[in-house]
Amino acid sequence: MENASDDTIRTILTETKVIALVGFSPNPARPSHYVARFLVGRGYRVIPVNPGLAGQIFEGESIRASLKDCPPEVEMVDIFRRSDLVGPVVDAAIAYLPNLRTIWMQIGVHHPAAADRACAQGLRVVWDKCPKVELPRLLG
Repeated sequence: MENASDDTIRTILTETKVIALVGFSPNPARPSHYVARFLVGRGYRVIPVNPGLAGQIFEGESIRASLKDCPPEVEMVDIFRRSDLVGPVVDAAIAYLPNLRTIWMQIGVHHPAAADRACAQGLRVVWDKCPKVELPRLLG
C-alpha cells in the first residue's frame, strides 16, 4: 500500500473541516500542541483527545477522554501516538465516528495493519506526514 499522493492530501486538507487530534499535549513546546493551534488558525475545528486532560478547554473545545467522546462530525483523526499504539486508535475511530473519512498518522508514525483496516472501511490513510507541513506546501 502506497502513502497518499499529493492530490489526495490536497483533497483531504480542502474537504476536511473537523479533526480529532489524538495525543494532544497542553505543553506549547510539544508538536501536538502547536499543530493543533496551527490547524485552528487555518479554520479547522480541532477536537483534542487526551484522557488525562478530559474536560479542560483548548481553543474553545472541550478536551475529550477518547474518540468515543468526540462529536460525530469528526471527519479526520490525526494521530500523535507511537506506531505500536495506533491500532486501537484506528479501531476506535472506525467504531465511533460515523462521518470519518481520513486516518492521518503523524511524522514517524506508521502502522500497516491499522492502515489496511482503515482502507478496508473505505477510509483515506496518510502516514509519516504532518498537516502543518502539507498545508503550506500544497495549498499555500
